[in-house]
Amino acid sequence: MENTSFCYVHRSQIDFSTIGIPAFGALVGNLIVPGVGGAVTGAIIGNLANNHFKGKSKMKKKVFVSFDFDNDKRLKDFIIGQSRMADSPFEVIDNSLKEAAPEKDWEAKANGAILRSDIVVVMVGSQTYRAHGVLKEIRMARTANKHIVQVIGYKDGEYTAVPGAGRLYRWNWENLKKLLG
Repeated sequence: MENTSFCYVHRSQIDFSTIGIPAFGALVGNLIVPGVGGAVTGAIIGNLANNHFKGKSKMKKKVFVSFDFDNDKRLKDFIIGQSRMADSPFEVIDNSLKEAAPEKDWEAKANGAILRSDIVVVMVGSQTYRAHGVLKEIRMARTANKHIVQVIGYKDGEYTAVPGAGRLYRWNWENLKKLLG
């Protein structure tokens, strides 16, 4: 019974909406049109409604975007644009702060944003591996035990992984959905 919500080992974790909503639909269907046909139709409609609302209520992963502020600001805009797509499994909650910003507390702000995130995405350009702000954000993410994903920001060129931030991935929609979903 592997991959079912009704196996012996996981029976205490049964999702009652899987059976409860269709059963309620069957009851209502039987009241409106008495008999097996009404119950079956009600159960089918209840199941379809349940699946529809489950898809709508799926929580998107909260992503902190780290990038080389001096060289790759447009990468941030691109990933924010992709987060707004209808089938996007993630939302950008915050992004890198410029280290040289006049605000003395940029590190505290970045750390707070990283703590609120589910995952940290490093948008990798040609100089990202040595960007001081990115390196500090990676240390913060590691300290907070956040999952970190590195995405190559451009099609052409040679890219060096940011130390401590894991493997580099190509930037395409399928990869983003897998990595951030």
